[in-house]
Amino acid sequence: MTIVPPTFGQHFTEEGELRWLAGLPGLADRLLDRWDLTRDGGPWHGFVALVLPVRRADGTPAVLKLGWPHPEAEHEALALSLWDGQGAVRLFEHDPGDWAMLLERLHGDHSLLDEPIDTALDVIGGLIRRLDRPAPPRVVTLRDVAARMVHELPEDNEEEDFPVPPDLVEQAVAYCAELGPTAASRLVNQDLHYENVLRGEREPWLVIDPKPIAGDPEWGLIALLWNRWTDAVTDRLDHLVDLTGADPDRARRWTFVRAVENWLGAEEDEDNPIDPAAARAAAIAKALA
Repeated sequence: MTIVPPTFGQHFTEEGELRWLAGLPGLADRLLDRWDLTRDGGPWHGFVALVLPVRRADGTPAVLKLGWPHPEAEHEALALSLWDGQGAVRLFEHDPGDWAMLLERLHGDHSLLDEPIDTALDVIGGLIRRLDRPAPPRVVTLRDVAARMVHELPEDNEEEDFPVPPDLVEQAVAYCAELGPTAASRLVNQDLHYENVLRGEREPWLVIDPKPIAGDPEWGLIALLWNRWTDAVTDRLDHLVDLTGADPDRARRWTFVRAVENWLGAEEDEDNPIDPAAARAAAIAKALA
């Protein structure tokens, strides 16, 4: 049975990436043996992780997730262990050295992307409230991120020949300087969007693939704006504020900062002169400026 489908890892070109990709079959075999697992279907994958459906020794369905080592995923298992299956996928086993996790199996073909937008927002609003708790010490902090952005945003904008209007960058820098030092230390999933909430068995909907940061909950709202796009940016943000109990001012300003950051970080070239991600980030920033 195939371990690595040909569609996975096509964007990997560096020597280390290719070496990791080539080592996946051996890594999977070792973990299947160590955790007493049996393959139970063909592989799935996202952009940087391979997922193998398996069954545990007692017959419990699960998935073996093998992720490319990168900073955003470093504390994924830590967040899942703290949530302990309450509103999020349950973590059974974790090997930090191999960036591998054994997780409960959810319905990978049914996410909140398949639900009406009002239903999806209601579900996510409830999950954000349930998953809110103090962040553990090891997680990167929004205070540190904001302090770096004060310097990096204008420098990066200048290096890239000013793709973002300088006045908007200055506004984002001012917000970072003002809000960063007083940012909270809550466990925030900064990549919570509709495809990362799947149908479950023991609960109707469960969060997967968290990217944790210690900060203000308002920092994590923007992914719900640029996914399932609407031009009514402020209306949806206001609705999310109502659903989650977020602070309206911090929600607006942190969302603006993240929009500027992503507008600046979007990739545009001759083959892709108008990056849709950049266009959406720009629209959000302009709507909230």
